[in-house]
Parts: sequence; structure tokens; C-alpha cells
Amino acid sequence: MGDLKMPSADTLAADPAAAQRRILKVLVASQILSGAGLAAGITVGALLAQDMLGTTGLAGLPSALFTAGSALTAIGVGRISQSRGRRPGLAVGYLTGALGSLGVITAAVIDSSALLFVALFVYGAGSATNLQARYAGADLAAPTHRARAVSTVLVATTLGGVVGPNLAAPTGGLAATFGIPRLAGPFLLSGAAYAAAALVLAFCLRPDPLLLARVVDEKSDRVAAHATGAAAAGDGAPAKPRGGVVLGALVMVLTQLVMVAIMTMTPIRMHDHGHGTAASGLVIAVHVGSMYLPSPLTGRLVDRCGRIAVAATSGVTLFAAGLVAALAPDDSVGLLALALALLGLGWNLGLVSGTAIITDTVPLATRAKTQGMVDVSIAIAGATGGLASGVVVDLAGYPVLALTGGILALAVLPAVAATAHGR
Repeated sequence: MGDLKMPSADTLAADPAAAQRRILKVLVASQILSGAGLAAGITVGALLAQDMLGTTGLAGLPSALFTAGSALTAIGVGRISQSRGRRPGLAVGYLTGALGSLGVITAAVIDSSALLFVALFVYGAGSATNLQARYAGADLAAPTHRARAVSTVLVATTLGGVVGPNLAAPTGGLAATFGIPRLAGPFLLSGAAYAAAALVLAFCLRPDPLLLARVVDEKSDRVAAHATGAAAAGDGAPAKPRGGVVLGALVMVLTQLVMVAIMTMTPIRMHDHGHGTAASGLVIAVHVGSMYLPSPLTGRLVDRCGRIAVAATSGVTLFAAGLVAALAPDDSVGLLALALALLGLGWNLGLVSGTAIITDTVPLATRAKTQGMVDVSIAIAGATGGLASGVVVDLAGYPVLALTGGILALAVLPAVAATAHGR
């Protein structure tokens, strides 16, 4: 009988490129599933809260809750990945997101606002895990191809992310046949999608990219030590300045805050001006597609033109998004779709460039833990944007929110300029 065991770590380390190709295929499959789960919940989360709470002022609370939940999950996934590898960390994160989806459905059925808040917090685990998966794609990538590896994982979310929002209306109808409120229907899709993504990773993400990267690193260190007579340091690369972590985190924090704030309140604005769930689902689908679909091009730009230049472009693009959203007429679905397309593109430019900056800077020995803490900051920024968005719209209106977000995004530019000058 043939030997069905996985190849040894040393065998895999001899051909990390082949292992990387296998890992990316598995991550792509899981991201397609998780993208559907993430986008479906985004589409109706604010509307469900508005319906249950009876006020627009708290409509940003769901986004704040699941992004706050993602902050806690980012710590957990980062620590599990650091000690046990990416596979268990990501699988646990997605299973937790599936549990949160089930909790949202239960809360809607029994009309419990308290349970809804708790469930949305738990549901945020799926969002955090979806983002953490991008790091797994970069673990074995060569430094000159890291951004492209990150972008491959991100673009896989596009298919599920575009399909998910457009299933809001059909899943609402399916939910109604089971006596579940229509607005909770998309969470049926979220729960199933997150659970499926967890199973794909648990059974198929072999070899584990982070654990294998450590083996490859140790092997290269031994070769270098043998050749030079001295032990190689770190992860085979010169130490990087700590400022790289700060810059990468700042870029991603600002892009997340602005993106979540404007995105969260756009379906509310459309609903308040007579647009149905299908129209808001279309706009969110365009937005989510723009968040992930440009990733291959973004990855190439980051690797060829540099992290700094693309990070600066993200701030300008987000400003344009805020300006278009602020000036869009109430009845213009097309202009709102354009605004959210720019919003998604700006987020993508910031995320890919920021992730590459972080991965370049942090040594392999502490990479997963540091990446998890950076994603905590991103999640907190998202929670802040989501919570503040409802209050700002309630007090000053959607155009003020959109324009303020766009102006805030320009804060990336002086940070990037200072870093470039320092180099």
C-alpha cells in the first residue's frame, strides 16, 4: 500500500515554491467561501439593527460590534498561529464567525436586542479571520513577490463578496419560509459559508505556511552559518526599522476607519430614500468587488513601484470616494456605486501596501503575533468608524460623514512623506 503521509518538513523545505502554490490554492478556496459570509452580513447588518431598535442613530452599532469582535479575534488568531500555525488559527476564527451568524438569526427570531449585540460581536470573528488569511499567503513568498501573494488571497474573496450581497433578497425569502425575519436571512448564508471555510482550512491547509516558513528559515540559516562560519541572524534579512510597523499600521488603520464609516451608512441612506434591498445589495456588491478585485494589479504595483507610493495613492483615492459620496444626489444609485467603488479601491491600495510594509519589517520569529496586534488596531478603527457613522449621520447627515471621511484619509500623505524623507 502506498505511503499517504505528508512529505517531511525537510522535503517540503527543499521546494518551498511548490508548497506555496498548494497553499495559495487552499487559501483561495477558503476565501471565496468566507467572502460570501462576510459580505452577506455587511449588507443587512445595519438594516436589521435599525428595524429591531427603531432608530437610525444606532444603525452603526452592528458594524462597531462585529469590528470590535474582530479585534479580540485578531489577538486570538495571531496567538494561536504563532504557537500552533496558521491552519488551526484560521479554522477556529471562521468557526467562531459561524457561531455568531447563528446567534444573529436566533436574536432576530426571538426579537432580542441584547442577544443581537452579543451575536454581532462574535460574528466579527469571521471578518478578522478573513483579513488574517492574507498573511498566510505571504509567509512563504519571496520578498519581491509578497504583495502579489497577499493580493492573490485577497482577490479570492471577490467571488463570494460579490455573490453574497446579491443573495440578500433570495436568502430573505428563504428565511421567511422558516419563520425567520427576512433581514436575518443573509446570516444563514454567512453561517454556512464560514463553517465551510473552516473545514477547508482544517483539512486541506497542509503544509502549514507559517510552520514551513520557519523550517525554511532555519535551513537557510544553517547553510549560511556553514558557509561563513557564523550563525545567521533573524530571519535571514537585515533588521528593519520599527517605524515600518508604525507606518504600515497607520495606513491600514486610516483606510479601515474611513471605509467602514462610509460603507456602513450607505445602505441606510439608500433605504431612507426609497431604494430597496436589491439596490443596496448591488451597491455593496460593487463596493466589495472593488475592495478585492483590483488586488492582482495592486500587488504588482506595490512590488514594482514601492510600498510608499501605493500607500499615498490610497489616501487620495479615499478622498475622491468621500467627495463623490457627499455630492451624489439622493436618487442616484449610479453615483453611490461609483463612490463605493472608489472607497473599496482605496481600501485595497492601503491594505496591500500596509500589509507588505508590516511583513517586510517584522522578523519571522514574532511575525504572527505582531500581525495579530496590528489587526487589532485595524479592527478598533473599524469599530470606531462604524459606531461614529450612525451618530454623525443622525446629527449632520450622510454628506458630512462622507466628506469628513475623505478628508481624514488624506492624513496618510504626511505620514508617507515623513517616512520617505527619513529614508
